[in-house]
Amino acid sequence: MGASTALATLEQAEEMGLLASEFELIEELLGRTPNFTEMCIYSVMWSEHCSYKNSIKWLKTLPKEGPHMLVKAGEENAGIVDIGDGIGCAFKIESHNHPSALEPYQGAATGVGGINRDIFTMGARPIAQLNSLRFGDLDEDKTRWLLDGVVRGIADYGNSFGVPVVGGEVFFDEVYHTNPLVNAMSVGLLKSDRIISAKAGGPGNPVFIVGSATGKDGIQGASFASKDISADSANDLPAVQVGDPFQEKLLLEASLELAAGDAVVGMQDMGAAGITCSTSEMSAGGGVGMDIQLDLVPTRQADMQPYEILLSESQERMLVVVKKGQEAEIKAVFDKWDLHAVEIGVVTEGDTLRYFDGDELVGELSADSLVLGGGAPVYDRETREPGYLKDIAEYSIDDIPEPDDYVAAARELLAQPNIASKRWVYEQYDSMVGTANRSTNRPGDAAVVQVKGSKKGLALSVDCNARYVEADPHRGCAIAVAEAARNIACVGAQPSAITNCLNFGNPYNPEVYWQFVGAIKGMSEACLAFNTPVTGGNVSFYNQTSNEQGEPMPVYPTPTIGMLGLLEDVDLQMTSDFKEKGHLIYLLGDSHNDLGCSEYLVALHEVRYSSAPHFDLDSEVKLHEGVRTLIDRAHITGAHDVSDGGVMACLVEMGAPRALGFDVESDGDVRLDAFLFGEAQGRILVTTTDDLEGKMIDSLTEAGVPFTLLGHVTRGKCCVDGVKYGYINDLSSVIESTIPAAMAH
Repeated sequence: MGASTALATLEQAEEMGLLASEFELIEELLGRTPNFTEMCIYSVMWSEHCSYKNSIKWLKTLPKEGPHMLVKAGEENAGIVDIGDGIGCAFKIESHNHPSALEPYQGAATGVGGINRDIFTMGARPIAQLNSLRFGDLDEDKTRWLLDGVVRGIADYGNSFGVPVVGGEVFFDEVYHTNPLVNAMSVGLLKSDRIISAKAGGPGNPVFIVGSATGKDGIQGASFASKDISADSANDLPAVQVGDPFQEKLLLEASLELAAGDAVVGMQDMGAAGITCSTSEMSAGGGVGMDIQLDLVPTRQADMQPYEILLSESQERMLVVVKKGQEAEIKAVFDKWDLHAVEIGVVTEGDTLRYFDGDELVGELSADSLVLGGGAPVYDRETREPGYLKDIAEYSIDDIPEPDDYVAAARELLAQPNIASKRWVYEQYDSMVGTANRSTNRPGDAAVVQVKGSKKGLALSVDCNARYVEADPHRGCAIAVAEAARNIACVGAQPSAITNCLNFGNPYNPEVYWQFVGAIKGMSEACLAFNTPVTGGNVSFYNQTSNEQGEPMPVYPTPTIGMLGLLEDVDLQMTSDFKEKGHLIYLLGDSHNDLGCSEYLVALHEVRYSSAPHFDLDSEVKLHEGVRTLIDRAHITGAHDVSDGGVMACLVEMGAPRALGFDVESDGDVRLDAFLFGEAQGRILVTTTDDLEGKMIDSLTEAGVPFTLLGHVTRGKCCVDGVKYGYINDLSSVIESTIPAAMAH
């Protein structure tokens, strides 16, 4: 008996990340002790990364119904929204955190490749990418190494693959020192009547593996992503996959050519857990089984063991179920694109998966027993309020001294990496590559991509301020949804749906699980308010390490929200920049005496714990509707939401593109630092003209949105309450120089 079919032991199971109780459950399901190969299969399929066993109970509570849904969360590889004219939009965000922590270039690159495959295996052509990145202290050499590698990985893969990166966010905090977060989002378009399913069907239909050959890269990658980063994690480096964007481009074109015909029954990307996952999920989804010949799989290395072939996460591969009799059609398409298309199995009656190495049966198990919604275990972990909530309760704005020099404070805040321009990052991405659809490339709170052959635009945003979520998971996650929606509203678009990437620490840590549950509840509340169902996404637990005392050190709870909105006419897109000297500057929403969780409080006052900023969901909904009305009626000339860095950062960002300044008066009812630097939610700065001012006021009054005249746009001087803070070009140089200076070290 070979190693592949030798009986597995409990010790091996635990080394692979399975619990003793799960080993017993496997024996119960099989009616026998699993062999080593079968144990490997269960270990990856029952990992958190594949089964969501510690999160699915709460994920099921998220709203999934919406007026535009074509494919709901969990039904296929990604959700699909109907954008009209027979066109569907598939979009999804996923993490590649653990691989990027060890090998940032390939970790980030393969994250981009994987999320794009999720989109085009459904028959959608990817048209835009976004990303959300988190790193440690920018003064640290390790952080700069990670930032450089991740950005180059995203840029090289995306630019070579030919899909533009149109938006994103970057955030720095020491909590991400060991565990950077790399969340990649892809958006694609397809004909709504040509959706390719990820379900197998039709006993007797052949099963093909297509794309690249299979190697030993990425083995046990799903299990690697389902445990904490530690000093020994470097030993897991073989679990990091290696990407080839040029192969992926060929695979894209071949897949879309297949989608135009009728030979394909089902198709799925080989991401986490490789052949194991795609055969299991496609079979379980279609209520069928498969017989798979592992010895027929094209390999890059000699003498690969059956379990290595099953678990490999080599990139640019897919599993395709083909209608019997149309095999030649499939082979012709992949021959044309110089890619492997090898028949490795057949769909069978029942739900049994059988894996063969030549004539030897190396694994036999139920597909349903392996997957989410089937036999995979489901847990509801213990929750406990974190101890740091005591520190938050003790926080008071009255204990925070106001700056002696506001001009110096403003410049120091603008120079913080989280407020500074991320131009160094996004200029490495090609935002205009490809001809399928084009980004409008205008300054705004959300990226807008025009749908080819149409006046419609897709408005896209990714958002999450994780400090807010740590302070109050419910409110903080609701704010993440609201800010994404506010960004969509500021360009004039209507939010349609969201995808999410839920980055948390170890779910066995009761404080982490408390954060997770609170965030889900806040997300649900906000999504219902904005009528933005959750189309799917990704859970990334185990973003956690230990300090020298052995105490857990999780990252901030970071539920990243990717939102899709629809703009009926891209010519009506609102931009965020000041347009002309003399235009009036208004604040929509109320000022609040609030500094909670602001970058100002953390960076300038070194306050680690404070309350989440002011937030009122009902007021947010009115604000968004109000600003869309102003844009629809052409009553304003610019709009930019007040977020990180407060009003001061917002004003400088609006002035920088055209080198125009501002002269504004603060709100006498709140502290000046709260007015300028506070991050209370539900506020948007807009500009208008003397001629439009009256109409704008009438519209805002009608919408029930509070407003305040702050001042006017200047030729370049920047003043608050008559005090000169400098000229816009000078302040712009502050926000532009921070990251390039740091990366030049």
